[in-house]
Amino acid sequence: MTLNIQPKLIIHGGAGSSLQGKGGLIKVRESLHRIVSEVYTLLLAGETAKTSVVHGCKLLEDDPRFNAGTGSVLQSDGQVRMSAALMDGDIQRFSGVINVSRVKNPIELAQFLQVCADRVLSDFGSLELARQLQIPSYDPLTDIRLQEWIEERQGNFQKTMAGVVSELNETNTDPESHREDNAGYGTIGVVALDGYGKLAAGTSTGGKGFEKIGRVSDSAMPAGNYATCRAAVSCTGIGEDIIDECLAAKIVIRVTDGMSLPQAIQRSFTEADKNQRDLGAIALDDQGTIAWGKTSQVLLAAYHNGDNIGDTLEWHDSSGLIGYC
Repeated sequence: MTLNIQPKLIIHGGAGSSLQGKGGLIKVRESLHRIVSEVYTLLLAGETAKTSVVHGCKLLEDDPRFNAGTGSVLQSDGQVRMSAALMDGDIQRFSGVINVSRVKNPIELAQFLQVCADRVLSDFGSLELARQLQIPSYDPLTDIRLQEWIEERQGNFQKTMAGVVSELNETNTDPESHREDNAGYGTIGVVALDGYGKLAAGTSTGGKGFEKIGRVSDSAMPAGNYATCRAAVSCTGIGEDIIDECLAAKIVIRVTDGMSLPQAIQRSFTEADKNQRDLGAIALDDQGTIAWGKTSQVLLAAYHNGDNIGDTLEWHDSSGLIGYC
């Protein structure tokens, strides 16, 4: 099949208040650009948006720098519980898993559920599905995340969430750099427009960290991951804020109803900012417009616009609530 249009791609690795002490801007940029390059090569080779999104999410889940899959944060009881969702914009179909444990790539379960009658499963159902699919048991816990949880337990969980990006900068030995001044939060996400004009979005997360047992994030809801044939969005940030705004679905519906993607994101983020929400989002429309928005200080996103790779890592508050290309 011949490609009809130029594919486009945008990914994110979360949001937060600082890149200091989180592997640094250079290391995060290297990770995001590497993944964008690999996924975009698939799109150029004729792979579908949905398959490319799943592949990109798996790469992000496998990178312990990010809070999804390997490197996920721990809930208050010291357990890793992950959630993920996939939405095929071409057929407007959503699937996902909530609070799943002992799997390497939650997005793979969401992908399988695309063809099932029951398309969103919670913890026990997700584990049973993994068993039926004979997916090997896997422990996503890293030493850094365990130490982070132990330190917070000693302080009776004073933080409301963990850092979004694992501390992988070996040159940073200052223990204070791991503290609240570098707080972060979020998910990983991938949004793609393939060469056939089809859109898809995928989102995966380890949660906030230190939350109540069984807390459900936005990532496996249309509030945090949504797509139609007109637009697709993946969100990051504080899940409760994203749910309250129903952010992903709101943006996509506004585009579907006739707004341009930049207009839809601008209006949605102006509303979110007025409501004092803390969140971010990446998006694509069927015309190939790449867009993103944030009310947080930092959005860890990178994209391929068909000509080259760019990112939002040095995009600060003074740049406004949204960006696009």
